[in-house]
Amino acid sequence: MGPLIPNEIITGQWDFVIALLIGGAFGFVLEASGFSSSRNIAGVFYGYNFVVLRVFFTGMIVAMVGLLYFSYMGWINIDLVFVLPTYLNSMLLGGFIMGLGFVIGGFCPGTSYTAAAIGKIDGMVFAGSTLIGIFLFAEFFPLFEGFYYANNLGNITIGEMFGLSNEVIAFAFVVIAIVAFYVTWLIEKRVRKNMTEYKFE
Repeated sequence: MGPLIPNEIITGQWDFVIALLIGGAFGFVLEASGFSSSRNIAGVFYGYNFVVLRVFFTGMIVAMVGLLYFSYMGWINIDLVFVLPTYLNSMLLGGFIMGLGFVIGGFCPGTSYTAAAIGKIDGMVFAGSTLIGIFLFAEFFPLFEGFYYANNLGNITIGEMFGLSNEVIAFAFVVIAIVAFYVTWLIEKRVRKNMTEYKFE
């Protein structure tokens, strides 16, 4: 199951139960963080709400530093952690398309299901459209399979790409996160001030 829980306590038969509990907890955290609101998510692109950036940056930093700490303590073998293969062309295009979806719909796939779960119609429409998109992608995959697998960099990490250690990369992202938090706070402050002044003119 994990480095802190011996396999004798939680066997493989519990995997789906644990996954369901973790999924439910994740959905609760998304809702509690305001991710079920398309206004909060789209606010990143308009400069008045950067809660999405802060939450995701925080999650990434906690996971990154946590893995390094677990590895240092000998609780986990970081070399066995799965790294998603990098297909450069398709990932760049996919990131662009997902960014458009963020701006247009105000949701990502995960947050749309959070919104749908609490009865929001826009979340239901977005979640349903995601399923349609998955179906179309699977049906037409043979047509663009070559593009999808082009520029395969393999199971590579950022550290391996630039020849840096995991510790250096983690430290760099912590610094980037701190700077991003401060800069986005300044942007929010200015944008909200301008919105207030415009509202009362």
